[in-house]
Amino acid sequence: MDTIKTVVVIIHLIVCAALILVVLFQSGKTSGLSGALSGSSDTFLSKNKSKTFDARLARATKWVAAVFVILTIILNII
Repeated sequence: MDTIKTVVVIIHLIVCAALILVVLFQSGKTSGLSGALSGSSDTFLSKNKSKTFDARLARATKWVAAVFVILTIILNII
């Protein structure tokens, strides 16, 4: 049981580092007060947002965060 906990802790630390890196690589989403007041227009570039590097990072953040939560619950149970 002790080796299982050690392995899960090591995986948890790797996931923690990955989550930090994925969040730090993302660009800021706010454009200040002018972006909040004017809103965003629907342009050709905004239609292809799912293929950008930021969209992939956002998707990776969700998956890594989900793995982080699951590993945290497992560590709490162990």
